[in-house]
Amino acid sequence: MTAFALDDPFDRGSGLPKPGSVLRAAADSIPPSGLVLLAIFSVQLGAGFAKELFAALPPSAVVFLRIGAGALIMGALARPKLKGMSWRDLGVGVAFGVTLAVMNLVFYEAIARLPLGIAVAIEFLGPLGVAVAASRRRLDLLWIGLAAAGVALLAPWGQSASISWVGIGLAMAAGACWAGYILLSASVGRRFPGTTGLSFAMIVSAVVVAPVGITSGGGDLLQPQLLLIGLGVGLLSSVIPYSLELNALRRMPKHVFGILMSLEPAMAALVGVVVLGEVLHTQQWAAIICIVAASLGTTRATK
Repeated sequence: MTAFALDDPFDRGSGLPKPGSVLRAAADSIPPSGLVLLAIFSVQLGAGFAKELFAALPPSAVVFLRIGAGALIMGALARPKLKGMSWRDLGVGVAFGVTLAVMNLVFYEAIARLPLGIAVAIEFLGPLGVAVAASRRRLDLLWIGLAAAGVALLAPWGQSASISWVGIGLAMAAGACWAGYILLSASVGRRFPGTTGLSFAMIVSAVVVAPVGITSGGGDLLQPQLLLIGLGVGLLSSVIPYSLELNALRRMPKHVFGILMSLEPAMAALVGVVVLGEVLHTQQWAAIICIVAASLGTTRATK
């Protein structure tokens, strides 16, 4: 949000503060750690509302609503300027967008089969793997072991017999896409100014998802209430958290940001309980704690 505020804080016609300056002041009044936690909550709340839509629309149609809404908003706030960019730059941007599309498609299919907290915990293995690969320390064996223990606790046996193997596979695929997203985002950040790289990627994602989303959703996608919820999901899952994270990163060390982001699986589990009524077993909570601990350890080791 603050990335798009204007320099002049007052509207010349009314003399009142502009919305952008009000949002900037509000964001600056919140500690950066609070902004990260709000961003995490926003993302998971958006996922919770998206899962509620599965009763009316298939997951792929909900993905289309979410990415389409996000692309429209981000495109308006940070219009991509492609003039003068090389084919290589555009290719990286397109790859980023395709990765974003596939990541959301497989993740939404995963949460259709798994509790939200479990799906996010498994998906988190993607960024965890990237962090471990960048560290190369012996201590990483401990974090790898903790993450493996978490996955073992979530596997469909014992107390977790109701967990879907297909859902676990889809969540792992989402994690692999998340790892690719992290690696590509660094390249996109070097090639595209400001937030235009993400804006371009979201537009590409919307184009990629559109055929499957429109085909599966059909005429139901035109229902006003579903469109409104889809807009809300797009705001909660993309625009709001990205703006909050951007503001937080400007005011805190990256390793602290990474440590706070490690709490995302736990937040997802809490949102699953409160919003979706997905009560987890003790074994499943233990699995999520193992993965969160592995992520926290890896993040501290790579600071």
